[in-house]
Amino acid sequence: MPHSTTPVVTSDAYLTLHYRLVSNDGNEIISTFSNSPATLQLGSGQLAPELESALLGLEEGSHTILELAAGNAFGPRNPDLVQQVSLETLQENSVYGEKYVVGDLVEFSAPGGGQFAGILRAFNESGALFDFNHPLAGQAITFEVKIIGIL
Repeated sequence: MPHSTTPVVTSDAYLTLHYRLVSNDGNEIISTFSNSPATLQLGSGQLAPELESALLGLEEGSHTILELAAGNAFGPRNPDLVQQVSLETLQENSVYGEKYVVGDLVEFSAPGGGQFAGILRAFNESGALFDFNHPLAGQAITFEVKIIGIL
């Protein structure tokens, strides 16, 4: 039998690909299929680790649709990441004077630099309740990928 020379995705591969994420309720979250393909380096944090793992071993030219179970794409929901933030902390670490409404994604300055974000779940006179879980944590995801090139 002849040995296959088709490149396959490895843990440090540089890829050109199209991909699409669809939530379990059928809403498209992101897609590159109607635009230019994405290029990324595996292992560099550009995709969630679980999505990178799903790509390993796929051949160049392959078109695959993967069903990732709840919690397997962006991790399980962590109740400890739903936290009360004081109004003072909110004012100090976000855009001053911003009027937030429930459902907003709010970016905060992290201690020591950097940014993180949470979704506003509730608001009252003493503060705000934020969910710092990834918005897709705990959800089943359909991950469609077409591998165009592997370096």
